[in-house]
Parts: sequence; structure tokens; C-alpha cells
Amino acid sequence: MHLEIERKYLLNALPKFPSPTDVLEIDQGYLPGVNVLERLRRQRSRNGTTRYFRTVKVGTGVERIELEDETDQRTFDHLWLLTEGRRLRKRRYLVPNGTDTWEIDEFTDRMLVLAELEIEAADAVISFPHWLTPTLVREVTDEREFTNSSLAR
Repeated sequence: MHLEIERKYLLNALPKFPSPTDVLEIDQGYLPGVNVLERLRRQRSRNGTTRYFRTVKVGTGVERIELEDETDQRTFDHLWLLTEGRRLRKRRYLVPNGTDTWEIDEFTDRMLVLAELEIEAADAVISFPHWLTPTLVREVTDEREFTNSSLAR
């Protein structure tokens, strides 16, 4: 079990950031469910490596419990069929800033850019990099419509 603590921000454009450490092409879908919402993710890195994950997140807001397992392509392909109508596609840029790594998500299936930062504690002070502030609109961590599960269609 892992406690995920992160903040999410709406951007009005893709920022002009320094060289990312990686760029991931992500296909994400959600299995049908009411009490348990399971996410499937396929991510391809710049070097051509493809990884597959099954994830359940519990809770809302800044702190959530995250249960994640890496899986194989066969399992992913089988379960992916069940996510029809509950999918999204995005390009994730992993951008270092001091000891932090900002995740900049450029959605490729709609006009939307979000920035996420995993932090050590919910009350941690966020230091925004100079390259992010020109595109920063507002924090959307607690806005349900900006959760990936709500954005999936």
C-alpha cells in the first residue's frame, strides 16, 4: 500500500520547460465499477519501453491510498476491452526542478494541460518553477472534474 500525496494544477498551455528526463505516451482506461474503480495504464517511454499497470486509488484530494501492480501485455489487452467509453490519452513530460519532478500532462485526445507534483506532506509548501508560472491558471486538486477518472470518456 502506498500513500500518494500530490497537487494538481490547470495550465492554459504547454509550458516552455527545460529538457524532460523522459516523455511517456500514456493510454489509460477505467474498468466498470461502483465501489472499486480500477485503472489500466499502458505507458511507452522515449526509449521504446512499454509497461502496463493496474491501479486502484482510494480517497479524494491531496492524500489518497494507491495500490498499483505492474502487469503484462496479455492481461492489459484482455481487460482493455472493458474500458470502452472510459479512456484517455496523454503525453507526460517528466521535468526535474531541483529535488522535485513535475509531471506535465498534455492530453492528446482534447485541449487540456495539467501539471502534477508529488510531495512529502499534504501541507508542504510548493515552489513553482519560473517556467511553469506563465501558464499556471489555478490549483484543481480538489476539483472532481479534473480527476483522470472523470476525464475518461
